[in-house]
Amino acid sequence: METKVDHFANKSKSWDMNSKRVQNAKGIAELIVNNINLDKSMEIMDFGAGTGLLSYFVAPYVEKIVAVDNSPSMLLEFENKCDEFSCHTEVIEKDLSTDTLDRKFDGVISSMTIHHLEDIPALFSKLYDMLDDHGFIAIADLDSEDGTFHSDNTGVFHYGFDRHMLASFAQGAGFRDVTFSLANKISKPHAEFTVFLMTAIK
Repeated sequence: METKVDHFANKSKSWDMNSKRVQNAKGIAELIVNNINLDKSMEIMDFGAGTGLLSYFVAPYVEKIVAVDNSPSMLLEFENKCDEFSCHTEVIEKDLSTDTLDRKFDGVISSMTIHHLEDIPALFSKLYDMLDDHGFIAIADLDSEDGTFHSDNTGVFHYGFDRHMLASFAQGAGFRDVTFSLANKISKPHAEFTVFLMTAIK
């Protein structure tokens, strides 16, 4: 059995210190809140929740957030600060690229995670199955880029995404009302990168 490598083990402690990352999560969360009718009865999943940056900003609007991530060190950071979240939380360590989760949610939020997953159509099918009727997905990630966003592309399967291609994958899984908005621009010394928010309904 292969040993599972936690690519984020040495990053989790300093992850939240990066103000650009905080601003990105905040911008994405505000767009989710503006574009989706959230309410305090909802249980949603934060897919690739990491240390909980996105969850933190969405928490005031929902009943419960279930943090799903395959990085134990990131989830430990999430648990360490879940007292500060203004909703109930639950943490599940799982790799949805290889595993399934037998749960139903009112919605799935995700930020900067899906470029780490190879098979996007399979992921969308899984997310579709995990949603209640009329449930939503709100997924933020990079628009197509040249591979220079990450200084190290280990574990990166996609250099951002073409929006039309992503929409067709979502529709292929059964989603409707697929829409894209610009969530943020991330400036790095060598280039500026754009982050989209894709929303869709089951």
